[in-house]
Amino acid sequence: MQRLYEYYSSLCENEMEGGEKKAGGWGRLPSYNRTLKYAAGGKCLSKMLKEKARLFTRNTEEQGAAFEYVVFMNKSEKRCVCIFQAGHLLEGPPGNVHGGAIATIIDTSLGTLAGYLSGIVMTANLSINYCSPIPLGSVVLINSVLDKVEGRKTFVSCQVTSSDGSKLHTEATGLFISINVGHLFGG
Repeated sequence: MQRLYEYYSSLCENEMEGGEKKAGGWGRLPSYNRTLKYAAGGKCLSKMLKEKARLFTRNTEEQGAAFEYVVFMNKSEKRCVCIFQAGHLLEGPPGNVHGGAIATIIDTSLGTLAGYLSGIVMTANLSINYCSPIPLGSVVLINSVLDKVEGRKTFVSCQVTSSDGSKLHTEATGLFISINVGHLFGG
């Protein structure tokens, strides 16, 4: 996981002549508080609640026990890569990641891409094809791409592969709908 993290981090900056650094085509996205803390509709929430708000996938305090991941975005290519490692709390079949946990990280990755490109979105449809189990503790890549945008609808897809890309674990497509955040908070 560290090797992949360093690789994608290196794509975030390009070194120019003379040692000067310039932003690359990739960027690492923040993991905590990004939705409620920065959403316009979040103004309806108390400051205390906003400071404690966490993404669903970041609910556990025990490091490495559940969803360990980082997302890198390439806006110009309209795609993102999520480096994901499932901890022991996500076990389904003995020694393997639960299908619901796989669906959760796919929804998170696809929703992150759709939201980054289309504003605040909600999942309308998620279709998943499980191809091979993911062993607990293994590192996988979730490569997500924008397929098309039609008005408020954003269509995205992804493949979940082994860290070297040699094994396909899961494929998915998603439909996300752009929303007005005020509706979520009774506005």
